[in-house]
Amino acid sequence: MKARFIEVSAPGRTKVYLKNVNEPHLSTPLHFHELCELVYISESYGKRIVGDNVQEFQPGDLVLMGPNLPHIWYNAPIYYEQNSELKARATVVYFPEDLLVNFLDDEQSVALVQNFMSKVSRGIRFYGDTLLEARQRLDEMDEHTGLKRLANLLLLCEQLINSDEYELLSSPGYHIRLNQSDTKRVHNIYVYVMEHFKEQITLNDVASLANLTPTAFCRFFKKHAGKSFSRFVNELRIAHACKLLYDLELPITAICYESGFQNMTNFNKFFRRIKNCSPSQYRSKIKLA
Repeated sequence: MKARFIEVSAPGRTKVYLKNVNEPHLSTPLHFHELCELVYISESYGKRIVGDNVQEFQPGDLVLMGPNLPHIWYNAPIYYEQNSELKARATVVYFPEDLLVNFLDDEQSVALVQNFMSKVSRGIRFYGDTLLEARQRLDEMDEHTGLKRLANLLLLCEQLINSDEYELLSSPGYHIRLNQSDTKRVHNIYVYVMEHFKEQITLNDVASLANLTPTAFCRFFKKHAGKSFSRFVNELRIAHACKLLYDLELPITAICYESGFQNMTNFNKFFRRIKNCSPSQYRSKIKLA
């Protein structure tokens, strides 16, 4: 599939907007906007990039992202195959950053919300009981409009603010903003790597994709992605490996090669560098969960 860039217009800055996605695959390119965005994936899987964070996503993924945080959700290659009968279904809610503060009149509550929004600026993934409760609240939002929808959103935000079942996504201090031209370039690079991470990816290939020399490309990518290109590729590969490790019958050696690594030495080295544990230790944690 050839990567394409689509300029995305977010809903009005002062409004709460809910949309349901029901498409053959997720099609929104790398983008950012001035609204908070809550995404719940009910069906489909693939890779998600939020700021400088790279992870796999699957049904049940719930992520809240703050304004101007670049992000892209890209389905697994099978979704883009001709005659694929797979579907991507999601619920997305947009709301302005100052929505919650505008309803408060005491300093303690304002401070609590402001602390929460500082976390949202990095992107937050929720899990556990919080995820289950949020899904019910999103269903109620979808059933109503007007004040009832707004009331459910406020109750949902209260649940998320008080939850301790979450992980922060992008790195502390991540604040990269892209112009339209740079966003298009970075989008094309991200998509290319997500489609070819199992293969050998050369610097010349991706540099030519961005119409840059290899040296200029390395500078460009680190400036706009917040990390080196090699780190980004390895993070994608390790994210895929983490997903495969949940199949307890699949040998770790097979996962190594299926994730794009050429030998176990490099696989173990980069896995430990990115996840702070070995593949076997990661699998042991899965067994205990």
